[in-house]
Amino acid sequence: MRYISTRGAAEPLDFRAATLAGLASDGGLYLPEYWPTLTQEEISGLRGLSYAETAVRIMLPFVGDTLTEAELRAMCEAAYGRFSHAAVTPLVQLDQRHFLLELFHGPTLAFKDVALQFLGLLFEKFLAGTDQHLTIVGATSGDTGSAAIDALAGREHVDVFMLHPVGRVSDVQRRQMTTVLAPNIHNIAIHGDFDQAQALVKAMFNDAAFAGRFTLSAVNSINWARLMAQVVYYFYAAVRLGAPERAVAFSVPTGNFGDVFAGYVAAQMGLPVAKLIVATNVNDILHRALSAGDYSAGTVTPTAAPSMDIQVSSNFERLLFDLGWRDGGAIAEQMRGFETTKAMRLTNAQSEGAAALFASDRVEPGDMAEAMRWACAEAGQVIDPHTAIGLAAARRADLPADVPVVTLATAHAAKFGDAVERATGVRPALPGRVGDLFDREERYTTLDGSFAAVSGFIAERAMPRG
Repeated sequence: MRYISTRGAAEPLDFRAATLAGLASDGGLYLPEYWPTLTQEEISGLRGLSYAETAVRIMLPFVGDTLTEAELRAMCEAAYGRFSHAAVTPLVQLDQRHFLLELFHGPTLAFKDVALQFLGLLFEKFLAGTDQHLTIVGATSGDTGSAAIDALAGREHVDVFMLHPVGRVSDVQRRQMTTVLAPNIHNIAIHGDFDQAQALVKAMFNDAAFAGRFTLSAVNSINWARLMAQVVYYFYAAVRLGAPERAVAFSVPTGNFGDVFAGYVAAQMGLPVAKLIVATNVNDILHRALSAGDYSAGTVTPTAAPSMDIQVSSNFERLLFDLGWRDGGAIAEQMRGFETTKAMRLTNAQSEGAAALFASDRVEPGDMAEAMRWACAEAGQVIDPHTAIGLAAARRADLPADVPVVTLATAHAAKFGDAVERATGVRPALPGRVGDLFDREERYTTLDGSFAAVSGFIAERAMPRG
């Protein structure tokens, strides 16, 4: 299996090289040259398998000859052995048709653990026995940073520089990053929003003078391996609800489009997905793009669902590429225009192609709070604000009555305790395994968010390319 860039100019890479590179040299994102597909019999054969074994079956076609099946199985068993629930991503029934897919049983209580525990092991495997040293540069709206730091803290051959916006992540999210004092972990708080942090990361990758000095890589969902690992839980949930004989819909609270794009990949692989509902908060660029073809960035509005406070959704480029006949030159031109003007119209092919599988909804703060109250009162489930946005969109989606709807529960409610308590009157407790979080020492550096300040900070601490 080879990986190609959405912008068409970078050389194709194998799975190992694409994983270590993260972002393509032409500024694009890597995708496999083709979508491997599973037969109905192969999907049926996933029933009853453990999560780790399901992961092996789904990911094996993507890794090519860079890993043996035995190596992949050992990594999956190690990654998912750290989760607090035996099912790893259990389904919880809310009523006769609505389900939650709980993705928060990993060490940092968010769905990012599902991919990043695996990605950390990939980095370790691919760097073992080499003199290569990776400089991971990432941006987080809250959960990616803590999950990446947990997965990579103390690992050899890797330094992590994680940017987060000052005051725009929850206290739990911040402390899960800043209380990890391993020498290879560097937390940078910037004045600005997530989009600015993400733009700085891309600028460093695309600045030849800076990028040429280090071996840069990414843990954000721009890294294909992370998205690949997220495809697994769509299959795991769907077969437990009757797939492949029965189609299943998924409602996905998303800002950066990575989590829901994994559902798109699952559908391309043959999973019968009735609909992917893209649930946004008031930072609704994805809803406007999918409902009206208007992909234009506005000002980020801080909300009680900070991981979705995004106006530039990096992974959307992957969908536009796949729906635009995989024309890298055309996508490069389209994205350059967006990067200059912060506005773009989807082509007819892109809009029509998306409409076949995607629906979208913008959920207002009051509707988010109401979804939290409904889940608590009617189903006995205390959910976080992001999950509530997905659930609100799921409950008002126009779908056939016999289609089960799975809302991705992306974070433990205790990560956003203030917002949950305001809506429901219930204060969710942190699980015991992270219960001393607020007693730990914090360490981070606050910078002004300019390219010079951030790249200079990293350059002083990162290991130069050998």
